[in-house]
Amino acid sequence: SSSRDEALRDKRSRIMSRGLPKQKPIEGVKQVVVVASGKGGVGKSTTAVNIALALAANDSTKEVGLLDADIYGPSIPKMMNLKGNPELTPKNLMRPLKNYGIACMSMGFLIEETSPVVWRGLMVMSAVEKLLRQVDWGQLDYLVIDMPPGTGDVQLSVSQNIPIAGAVIVSTPQDVALLDVHKGAEMFRKVHVPVLGLVQNMSVFQCPKCKHETHIFGADGVRDLAKTLGLDILGDVPLHINIRETCDSGQPVVISQPQSDAAKAYLKIAMEILRRLPVPPA
Repeated sequence: SSSRDEALRDKRSRIMSRGLPKQKPIEGVKQVVVVASGKGGVGKSTTAVNIALALAANDSTKEVGLLDADIYGPSIPKMMNLKGNPELTPKNLMRPLKNYGIACMSMGFLIEETSPVVWRGLMVMSAVEKLLRQVDWGQLDYLVIDMPPGTGDVQLSVSQNIPIAGAVIVSTPQDVALLDVHKGAEMFRKVHVPVLGLVQNMSVFQCPKCKHETHIFGADGVRDLAKTLGLDILGDVPLHINIRETCDSGQPVVISQPQSDAAKAYLKIAMEILRRLPVPPA
């Protein structure tokens, strides 16, 4: 009978809901934006750093934080020119390190720079939990989380444990990268995280001498995929040596070269993110 079927469905949904962790906001953080990619090597961390700086640059009254959730390959310390161990508060919480007005936390602050993290899944999940719950962020308007590449345990754990205002997915226009973007977008949909849009990174290379433009990774692949997925394009970032050099030197392009085309691209992306975020709680 239909009533019996309905009772079974209710029971099944109760059992399923028991298996999922309840989302709990990070204390002091109004909105969380995750920056993700289907695969590594597409410039996700560079994009996350410059987005965080661009969010702060667009509105100097807003407090912005940056969390490096890539346990195996933390790169935020180098890109943000930060070293050292976090201090502990009287409540035994870690204080983020700060540069360029951005509060930062990373596994890279807790281990030696050249030490590999040779951990199994449970230890990684424990580290992620500490980075999420044992940090004193103060009061933040936006926390940008640099996710590890792919669609594994860390992504699921972060998505299921904290409320996320939106996800930004970064990709090059290359076909191989786009295959994984599709998977990443579907993962966020399954865990009910709104995808704010896609960033097409390394979209075009302009020769610094003759100014000829070359689409090294293909042209408009991310734009075409966005149409297929029904998602927005937040912006295009060119393949430019300044972006790489400034991040390697710990002086990201949004801060060190704010009038450059690359910095303007990140500032535009930040504005597009803000337009799509829900109204934050008071």
